[in-house]
Amino acid sequence: MGRKPNDSEPAGWASLTILLLGLVSCSVVYMFMSLVMRPNNNSEFYSVASVGADGNGVLEGDLEGESGGCCRGIENLELWGSAVKWGSDFKFNSSKECCEACKALCTGNDGPCLCDSWVFCGNREACGPKFGECWLKKQKDTLVPDRQEAGNTVSWTSGLIFGKGEGIVGLETEYGTLHIKLFPEYAPHSVDYILELLGLHHCAGCQFYRAENRGKIWDSDGNHIKDASYGPPFALIQGTLDAQGIMFNKLPTEVCPTIRRGSVAWVGSGPEFFISLANHQEWKRSYTVFGSVLPEDMEIAEKIAQLPTKSDVWSNINVSVLENPVPLLFRRIKTSQGDLITNNNAGSD
Repeated sequence: MGRKPNDSEPAGWASLTILLLGLVSCSVVYMFMSLVMRPNNNSEFYSVASVGADGNGVLEGDLEGESGGCCRGIENLELWGSAVKWGSDFKFNSSKECCEACKALCTGNDGPCLCDSWVFCGNREACGPKFGECWLKKQKDTLVPDRQEAGNTVSWTSGLIFGKGEGIVGLETEYGTLHIKLFPEYAPHSVDYILELLGLHHCAGCQFYRAENRGKIWDSDGNHIKDASYGPPFALIQGTLDAQGIMFNKLPTEVCPTIRRGSVAWVGSGPEFFISLANHQEWKRSYTVFGSVLPEDMEIAEKIAQLPTKSDVWSNINVSVLENPVPLLFRRIKTSQGDLITNNNAGSD
């Protein structure tokens, strides 16, 4: 049975009302962003409601600052490789410090990376005397890292670092190949999945199915034009990386940098993804960015964005769906040190 309110309650009710309004506001923002990118099960192409109808992005050169110095690895994984620094004599208090120590040996200023992988023992109870050990290593092939052990019984956390001209894969389409620099220090689980696709030598079912150009909202550099709306169109090409023959498990959120022109990011937990044609700072850190298209290849993305489309509505948002989806395939490419660089040296300091 409800109780009768007394004279002392108005102030309390006012505070509660303000709190509830705040919670409702946050919920509305979250729901909106979810609708913008979440796959729509009713769609013929595993449609995703419109990507980002509400925010701003950041340039690749600013990734380090805006990401808060993100440097991550994958827990319960031990990578093998030739030791550059022996963990028994090289210890830290966190996996991030170990990751950054490896990254410091991979600046690209003094030739090839001296370190491209790291292994850290961070579980005090499981590691025992090995707690804090940070092993810096060198892989024979960074795109096929040597895995020693993986699973819940493994107490190590491991990660990769791709230096200048390294960690670049090709996303082939009939309109040309998009060279993508991967960011394992920002999104290690995501990059691990891309490397798995790379090993398949096929990507049946992978395709672009949505294309929206920059319109009169963003300029050719991807900057938002003053007083223009934020879409539609939303300046992106979107597709799926759900390859036949491989079990896709939802990827954890690995948010670091915001969306810039060239950013390659997941829609939610994947396998839907998109390539941004603009700097979407208005989207803040709503999506996991796991790579960036090299600047010289953005004309290919722009070409796909200009292909014939038909209008559709996803979750009450107008979108443009390709009349003919564009198949895609990940390929390994050969590069020499410094041949390929990302937009403003994204992901490689």
